[in-house]
Amino acid sequence: MSGSRTGRTGGPAAPAEADAHRWWALVVIALAQLMVVLDATIVNIALPSAQRDLDMSDANRQWVITAYTLAFGGLLLLGGRVADLVGRKRTFVIGLIGFAAASAIGGAATTSAMLFGARALQGVFAAVLAPSALSLLTTTFTDPRERGKAFGIYGALAGSGSAIGFIVGGVLTEYLNWRWCLYVNIPIAVIAVIGAFALLHDRPGHADARLDVPGVVLGCGGLVALVYGFSEAQPRGWTDPLVLALFGLAVVLLAAFVWWQTRAPTPLLPLHVIRERNRAGCFLTMMLAVIGMFGLFLFMTYYLQVILGYSPVRTGLAFLPLTAAIVVGSTQISARLLPHVGPRMLMVPGMLLASGGMVILTRMTVHSEYVSEILPALLLMGLGMGLTFMPVFSTATAGVAPKDSGVTSATVNTSQQVGGSIGTALLNTIATSTSASWIAAHLKDPAQRELIVREGIVHGYTVAIWVAAGVMLLAAVVAGVMVTAKAPKHGVPADRAVREPVG
Repeated sequence: MSGSRTGRTGGPAAPAEADAHRWWALVVIALAQLMVVLDATIVNIALPSAQRDLDMSDANRQWVITAYTLAFGGLLLLGGRVADLVGRKRTFVIGLIGFAAASAIGGAATTSAMLFGARALQGVFAAVLAPSALSLLTTTFTDPRERGKAFGIYGALAGSGSAIGFIVGGVLTEYLNWRWCLYVNIPIAVIAVIGAFALLHDRPGHADARLDVPGVVLGCGGLVALVYGFSEAQPRGWTDPLVLALFGLAVVLLAAFVWWQTRAPTPLLPLHVIRERNRAGCFLTMMLAVIGMFGLFLFMTYYLQVILGYSPVRTGLAFLPLTAAIVVGSTQISARLLPHVGPRMLMVPGMLLASGGMVILTRMTVHSEYVSEILPALLLMGLGMGLTFMPVFSTATAGVAPKDSGVTSATVNTSQQVGGSIGTALLNTIATSTSASWIAAHLKDPAQRELIVREGIVHGYTVAIWVAAGVMLLAAVVAGVMVTAKAPKHGVPADRAVREPVG
């Protein structure tokens, strides 16, 4: 191992300096990733205040969330391929600057349309930034042990970023105002841009390569239709004509996209990226895990604030143990064990732990105690997610040719975004319809209406959480069956795996 490291760095004195630069580079990459992930949730707690300030209707307020996730999820494949063509460092910096500018516009919004537009613009630049960040990490850390630590930190941020968003959003909304949930991105982006110029290195892009325009139209169009369909299923219902039309359009466009990728001279998504068994297993495990996780965030936010009466800050702090458990699971358990065990030996127990945490939450009532009934479930969920996310990121991006690392990273992020959209729409629909049925069946005495409604809401949450637990159990099965890769130190060396073309 030491010989290969000396060969890469060029002499005995170089490794320490290279290591120092690599770890500082990780800080820059991690800052950018944290900004992108937490922005999916940081505005949730601020949304009631923004709605009052900008006179948004109840029907339109969802666009503050949806405009971001729609642009982000729909354009990720394009962002990943642009990173491969133009160069990852360049697109990383462009993404940071654009994201900061869009955040400034959103923070200064005077109308709801201005805020919706700014959130969509944030999503566009996030779609460029996220795959660039992950592929830079992939090509920066090639030594298996260092790679494990780096991906442990990255996995912790990916898993806990949404919870951190709730905490930061609660603090900023309560002590400043909702606009700071957007302005906070500007100093983060400035620090990351300075760090990127000073610390990040990348091979030049393939400027002579051509972008697959039909692939962009079909692939990105299909993903936009899919994410939009799931976001509209939440308020409209699954049988609404618009929702069905969007799903139908998504199926047609994505089927045409797959067909075209087998014929395109320079495909947007080379099919060997998703055809490889371990990588496909990681993508699917990620999507199923995020379906369950987003359901947890959605229900627990409302449960803590509406049922238990927590303030925004207290709600955010209630998620802190979950965040801490994800960090411990990723950096102290997964990162230390992955060099010695196969990734599924972490992913399967991780999903079983997370599913067990969800099962504990199905016992919650309108009178549940946080410490004895909610906290144990959050800790199990966090450890499970931490154990799962780190090997998913590391395994999915290993063994990919440099020219495909951006689009592979984008596919990992796409599975997260699609999973989040499905989880939010599917589980919310199950919860609301179950609650309505339960309330209608039990509301006999008008004097008991308030208590019955609260009990009905919690009943809806618990039914949806049972479904989420089942989805996470399915993720454990998928990981166990599909992900057969060996431990990195027993398989292909990471530096070769990253540098050699596949297929």
